[in-house]
Amino acid sequence: MNPVWLDHYPEGVPATIEIDPELSLDKLFDRSIEQFAERPAYSCMGRTITFRRLDELSAAFAAWLQSQGITKGSRVALMMPNILQYPVCLFALLRIGAIVVNVNPLYKARELQYQLNDSGAEMIVVAENFAHTLEKVLEKTQVRRVILTTIGEEMGFKGLIIDFVLRHVTKKVESFSLPNAIYFTDVLNRGRRMKLTPSENTSSDIAFLQYTGGTTGVSKGAILTHGNLVANLLQVLAWVKPFINLDERQIMITPLPLYHVFSMTANCLLMMAIGAESVLITNPRNIRTMVREIGHYKFSIITGVNSLFNALLNNADFRKLDFSNLRVSLGGAMALHPAVCKRWREVTGTPLSEGYGLSETSPGAIINRLDADGTGSIGLPLPSTEVVLRDEKGNDVGIGEVGEICIRGPQVTRGYWKRPDETERAKTADGFFLTGDMAVMDECGRFTIVDRKKDMILVSGFNVYPNEVEAVALTHPSVLECAAIGIPDERTGEVVKLFVVKRSPTLTSEELIQYCRVNLAAYKIPRQVEFRDELPKNTIGKVLRRELRQPASEEDV
Repeated sequence: MNPVWLDHYPEGVPATIEIDPELSLDKLFDRSIEQFAERPAYSCMGRTITFRRLDELSAAFAAWLQSQGITKGSRVALMMPNILQYPVCLFALLRIGAIVVNVNPLYKARELQYQLNDSGAEMIVVAENFAHTLEKVLEKTQVRRVILTTIGEEMGFKGLIIDFVLRHVTKKVESFSLPNAIYFTDVLNRGRRMKLTPSENTSSDIAFLQYTGGTTGVSKGAILTHGNLVANLLQVLAWVKPFINLDERQIMITPLPLYHVFSMTANCLLMMAIGAESVLITNPRNIRTMVREIGHYKFSIITGVNSLFNALLNNADFRKLDFSNLRVSLGGAMALHPAVCKRWREVTGTPLSEGYGLSETSPGAIINRLDADGTGSIGLPLPSTEVVLRDEKGNDVGIGEVGEICIRGPQVTRGYWKRPDETERAKTADGFFLTGDMAVMDECGRFTIVDRKKDMILVSGFNVYPNEVEAVALTHPSVLECAAIGIPDERTGEVVKLFVVKRSPTLTSEELIQYCRVNLAAYKIPRQVEFRDELPKNTIGKVLRRELRQPASEEDV
């Protein structure tokens, strides 16, 4: 019996995709280099590299890596914003079978140290603007070599004036000392004199460790294989074909960071596969600079999150741009607001659609038609993707009934790096991945999220786990107990709110927030602190976060 959603697929989208078990990301890369050699591949800050140039640069970098003992299975961390060096490094690692460990460059020292040690990364490529963080923990990790990249000076040619870039594009370079570091341009110069020996990757080989969290609050590396990513690319390509002519050269705006799984797959890997140009936005928080940059392109695709789309719509210069080539606008990582979707169509003349996925699903799993505005639904399952809703006892629920989204398909992770216990908890006996998101399905097979089973907080598309925030706050000597929850926020979807029982009566919310700022990435920092005499708990002493989420009654006020 066919799933009900197949009857509502866009015309031309197949129920399943055919996957070549021998196809890996590096082989896909080789195909694109051969087919699209002279096309622009990635652009950033007014500079562009073609597919041929991407081939040459990544080959040089890969050859140098091999000379340093980086081989198939080695883990290498990438800690950069959206700059041209990122795709060069990414494809170099894939070509030699190394495993990419994406790292948020805004991580604090504690967060960085944990991820480097958990992944076992032995080398890291880091933008020098963030090297001071690495300096604090380097000796406590297994990393034996550091490659520094420079924002504003891209692989031998100068981009914008450095001072302008540092003031308007990304954060200022802070002083640091990394004696064993080597600059990226020096690596390329050395690598050009070396010979690359490509790896023979298979679909089962690991391509990425994409770090995410869980109900325990412990960050885990989701294992994404070449097969997982290739499958997801083919699934998404099948979905977009009815809406965009893939035989024509496409230009995609890439404001979300490539270290985030949504952007990595959709904006980096997918655009590579179809010979499109991905315009990398280094700092999308600077809307004025972003609008000025994308104004140079007649772009056909743009991805983002609700807060970014809203900010663009509120910019007068953005509303004056030429949208005549725009065909696909896709939001993910956080829910789209219907009001933003309505304004987007009014301004651009095109719909703003929504998709759904997780790091563990590479990430695409469920998506709306690309000719339909976001209306609160996350859409229909992609081809070759099975989705069921199950109750707490593991039973399937019917149409209109609430159940946990469970996903099975070729894009789903085989598990978590070095965490068999977490892997076992995340999957059902029949192989479905438990997402922790609660949803309902309508009679057409469309899914709508209604709640979150996990305590995870979603800030601008990034996962924040309460246990991590609480663990940091509890190290403050004036905090006796605390509990973190997510509360609605018009700009970011949710923000962190911290409930605290004081150990010292002199503790202020400002002091505690500043303390958290030193140990947590910006999006994890509590925006509100509420002091309580006690926290609600169950009979075994566990804090009941659900009660903290409930608004106070009149008797409590």
